[in-house]
Amino acid sequence: MKAMTINAFGGSDVFTESEVDKPAVTAGHVLIKVHASSVNTVDTMIREMGPALPLSPSLPAILGMDFAGVVESIGEGVEGYQVGDEVYGCAGGLANLPGTLSEYMLADADLIAHKPKRLTMAQAAALPLVGITAYEGLKRAGVAQGQSVLVHGGAGGVGHIALQLAKYFGGDVYATGSKDAQLELIEKLGATPINYQTDSVADYVATHTEGAGFDLVYDSVGGANLLNSFEAAALNGQVATTVSLAEIDLSVAHFKGLSLHVVFMLIPMLHNVKRAEHHEILASIANIVDAGYLTPVLDESTFSFSDIGQAHERLASGQVMGKVVVSNKW
Repeated sequence: MKAMTINAFGGSDVFTESEVDKPAVTAGHVLIKVHASSVNTVDTMIREMGPALPLSPSLPAILGMDFAGVVESIGEGVEGYQVGDEVYGCAGGLANLPGTLSEYMLADADLIAHKPKRLTMAQAAALPLVGITAYEGLKRAGVAQGQSVLVHGGAGGVGHIALQLAKYFGGDVYATGSKDAQLELIEKLGATPINYQTDSVADYVATHTEGAGFDLVYDSVGGANLLNSFEAAALNGQVATTVSLAEIDLSVAHFKGLSLHVVFMLIPMLHNVKRAEHHEILASIANIVDAGYLTPVLDESTFSFSDIGQAHERLASGQVMGKVVVSNKW
């Protein structure tokens, strides 16, 4: 079968179209004909950093984590799927798990679910990693009806999903952005836009919460921006983040009694623990999508698998809104 492989780590030009063996189905797994995948920041980090990143695969490798596709065959012990079912998930592209940038992939049945019916394959492929990340962070932070919720990076991959899910769970949602197009998308998705370049944290906390702060802050930017999240959160508030690789002063978090939730959704794939929780989250997300409360946004650029290097460059450009998707066309 055809696959986009890498034989070295480095720039976006490391991808090569190759012929590799089609995987054989194994117990507990499903063989999937891949229709589409999407590009996540972690994909670009693996490609660039290689062994410096503990989750990187050995070479040669097939990258890509998210997918949408059709069940080709089913392994022993797998229930709930039939050949021909449309499925989606985040199931490979790191450690010893081959990725999605190939005609077929073998996926642990606990890491997939039936694709949302109202989405195209490309839309569904955009959802798994960011959807699980957003859902897990909001749930761990105790999202609830009537809360004030702030999402940092509301037009980004995780942010635009977290925004919609927070609204679905009953939150009064606000989200930060900077460019006009970002702010327009945030408003279109049902949140109050905040321009972080023109409004200080103190200003928007005063304007939108009468100085009390937000009950829950979902920080999809993280790093140094966590200090803004601590400042924006209410006393005894909740902060969830996807990026905590930073040396920061926790004094504000201490004196405000904040709870910090770090979301690293790759743990089940990396350590083979609680993988079925990802199936359950994906199934819940599919129901939310099909009920009309959640729609992934795709970046305006389109790519095929053979253009994966360009897709990585597009994500790194900082111009993306929503998700960059690649389709299984050669």
